[in-house]
Amino acid sequence: KTPERKCVVTGEMRPKKELIRVVRNKEGEVFVDPTGKQNGRGAYVIGSLEVIEQAEQTNALSRALNTEIDPSIYKELRKLVGQEQ
Repeated sequence: KTPERKCVVTGEMRPKKELIRVVRNKEGEVFVDPTGKQNGRGAYVIGSLEVIEQAEQTNALSRALNTEIDPSIYKELRKLVGQEQ
């Protein structure tokens, strides 16, 4: 049985490996966690450009992590899915 997580944008349950984790740690820093093992509150996003764009427009990550999300985080997410603009 593979561990599943819910995407904060679409609400879909997917295997953890298909999702990208974004973390807010105790110091309030927000960063992308490709390993999925960093300490802190995590929010998962499906690794597709459309979903990342939607997350940016709807502030889904800000709500899930209770903090402001720097635009560089979205840039890093796009780089991870290979769609850097």
